[in-house]
Amino acid sequence: MAEKKPKLAEIKTKPTAVSAEEFINAIDNEQKRKDSFVLVDMMKKATGEEPVMWGGSIIGFGNMRYESPKTGRQVDWFLVGFSPRKANLTLYIGAGSEAHAEALKVLGKHKVSGGCLYINKLSDVDLNVLQGMINSYLSRK
Repeated sequence: MAEKKPKLAEIKTKPTAVSAEEFINAIDNEQKRKDSFVLVDMMKKATGEEPVMWGGSIIGFGNMRYESPKTGRQVDWFLVGFSPRKANLTLYIGAGSEAHAEALKVLGKHKVSGGCLYINKLSDVDLNVLQGMINSYLSRK
């Protein structure tokens, strides 16, 4: 019997032509704006990629095809990214994985849900630990 090929799903969040820099400069909260530029530098350094807006509020770096281990459904997505949301900075770096368990113990004030890391402001965390988490996540991709 022939093996089923995974289906590439169409998702709403896609890369756009909007400038990430312009998006960040439009953020009202000065601290969130400054933190966003620091995250851009960190992720750009780690990936060697330029920031790209995904949808209206996510800044992503690089591209990959993600396949759900449960459903086999595939989507085109970014390698790492973040969103400067009103409540916090949401980082998409596979934070819920066991590989980050030790780093999360020493990172500083944060929350984790699924693969997302939530930080109120970068001064709440150790930036060296955060950079290590980003680099570690990318090395597994």
